[in-house]
Amino acid sequence: MVRQRSAKPPPPVRIRAAPLLDDTHGFGTHRAIEAVWRIESARLIAGLARIVGDVGLAEDLAQDALVAALERWPQSGVPDNPGAWLMATGKHRAIDRLRRNKMLERKHEELGHELEARQEMAVTSLDAALDDHVGDDLLRLVFVSCHPVLSTEARVALTLRLLGGLTTEEIARAFLVPEPTVAQRIVRAKRTLSEARVPFEVPRGAEFTERLSSVLQVIYLVFNEGYSATAGEEWVRPALCEEALRLGRILAELVPKEPEVHGLVGLMEIQASRVRARVSPSGAPILLLDQDRGRWDQVLIRRGLAALGRAEELGGGLGPYAQQAAIAACHARARTPEETDWARIAALYAALAQLAPSPVVELNRAVALGMAFGPAAGLELVDELTSEPSLKAYHLLPSVRGDLLAKLGRFEEARAEFARAASLTRNVPERELLLARAAGCERPRP
Repeated sequence: MVRQRSAKPPPPVRIRAAPLLDDTHGFGTHRAIEAVWRIESARLIAGLARIVGDVGLAEDLAQDALVAALERWPQSGVPDNPGAWLMATGKHRAIDRLRRNKMLERKHEELGHELEARQEMAVTSLDAALDDHVGDDLLRLVFVSCHPVLSTEARVALTLRLLGGLTTEEIARAFLVPEPTVAQRIVRAKRTLSEARVPFEVPRGAEFTERLSSVLQVIYLVFNEGYSATAGEEWVRPALCEEALRLGRILAELVPKEPEVHGLVGLMEIQASRVRARVSPSGAPILLLDQDRGRWDQVLIRRGLAALGRAEELGGGLGPYAQQAAIAACHARARTPEETDWARIAALYAALAQLAPSPVVELNRAVALGMAFGPAAGLELVDELTSEPSLKAYHLLPSVRGDLLAKLGRFEEARAEFARAASLTRNVPERELLLARAAGCERPRP
């Protein structure tokens, strides 16, 4: 499937934990703290953000709790319930910060009598306030991190930072951008949320639907960058796929009656099942029809089909992500490339084009038409797309056209298309694959 791409920082865990690396006794503890932080940080930040009403401040408080763990656990040992320890520590830091900065008084002035009672209760019964509605807190954090007031790049960085627990270094490495750039995006994002007074809440009605679309877009952008990297030395980055899947599964638990959430999870599960088969031992890309289907992860396929089934059961018609999951399911159910129901895939792409019109969807439909009804049928649609401005620098357009031309025996034209595609991609393994396909376009000798 051709992919469509939308296109004072908190210290990272490893930097703050560095002194422990010199201590043999503390090295195992340091590893344990990193693991706990990755698992618990989103819940911790979400709970604190509900109390203080500011995502940036909540992350600072969570980081303070992390520093306390780094200082104490190497001597005292990791607690039996490390997440609860971090939460309790964060609560105490929140109370101290609220009192020291007289934040409660300011909130009283701003919000009046009704909120005053609630804030008093927050201080006197903070344990109960933080322990209740954990799922709601996480859902609020998801919607705040992906708020439309932020740029797409900022949403991705902030989501991976707050919900994924990734360091700025890890995010920068995953997306091949300088670490200071990621740090600046995160800082600006938190400042923008604060200045815009974005409420720490789940929107309702039409706004919920609009914001949910933004959340799903961010998660799928993260997945796609892992599934087919836009640039760099690797064609796939499985860690990003896994992170997107984790976020998608969490969201499906938080809003179980939203069919498109299950559709997205189903799509990612099925696509992720092929990750191991997409690269050779040397890291070279392996195209779909050349993959060893015995290497496809059947557990992920079953999970994906179940998620797609859930989306279908909820009714209301399949949305764009569920439609793409249905397309992926056609591939997953085919035991061999020859068994693939390309006619159904072409029909599903036609339905997807009605829901979410896009030149990239049409390019995918052209591939399916070429497989179902012959390369000439696919080429006819591709030729219509060559004048589309948004595809002018899109390397997969000449790649698809080159493939169809080669199947028609028009090898010189195919060679030029593959060479053009190679010049447009920023991914090294993909460029090498396209150059190899260009070199292979030799007219058969009589």
